[in-house]
Amino acid sequence: MPGGRLTQQERRQIARGLADGLAYAEIARQLDRPTSTVTREVTRNGGPAGYRADVAHRTAEQRAHRRQNPAPRDARPAPQPHGRDAEAVRAYEELFTTAMTASGAPLMMSRVLAALTLSDSGSLTAGELSAHLKVSPASVSKAVAFLETQSMVRREREGRRERYVVDNDLMHDSMMASARSTAQLAETARKGVPVLGADTAAGTRLENMSRYLDFVSESIARAADQARAILHTKAPDPEG
Repeated sequence: MPGGRLTQQERRQIARGLADGLAYAEIARQLDRPTSTVTREVTRNGGPAGYRADVAHRTAEQRAHRRQNPAPRDARPAPQPHGRDAEAVRAYEELFTTAMTASGAPLMMSRVLAALTLSDSGSLTAGELSAHLKVSPASVSKAVAFLETQSMVRREREGRRERYVVDNDLMHDSMMASARSTAQLAETARKGVPVLGADTAAGTRLENMSRYLDFVSESIARAADQARAILHTKAPDPEG
């Protein structure tokens, strides 16, 4: 029975098995691996519905790199406010990042969003993010640019530097951006109907697509507004 870490090819085979509805035991048998290996792999990387082979492989490589290059003994996590366990916070930040990448977000964008979301102020400068994530300011800037397009982060000018901010309405703003994007796609599909012909198979397909996407867009926007009105809790003032 082979040992060692799963290869990228094995992870892709796991993804294919999940897509085909195979049980963990059957996937493990095909890989000649213990069932527990497959179960643990899928569970830690988004579950059966969210498992993405390439994302899981990148995440595993990062974990392996951290184990091979441990931080110096004196490089301890920064003290945490409110009596939080610094190691627990760091582990949760990694979990949050993994969940974001499993949902389809690029890794660096997920890391930046996790760092901002887990900060009590909800805002950090490029320098603070760079130091916290141990990456270049250019990497931070590129990630923020992507997150801005998703309405998940905004910029504030602070003297000569910029501060990146996530609002308490982060998820609502993101859902509304998704609704607008879906509505735009619906309108694009609708414009193709007269081009292809309303009485043709292609035209009918585009008409059905536009109606479906319109309904989904309106449903997302309505549900997002209702959820915010019912469930939103005002965050305490970080200065308080």
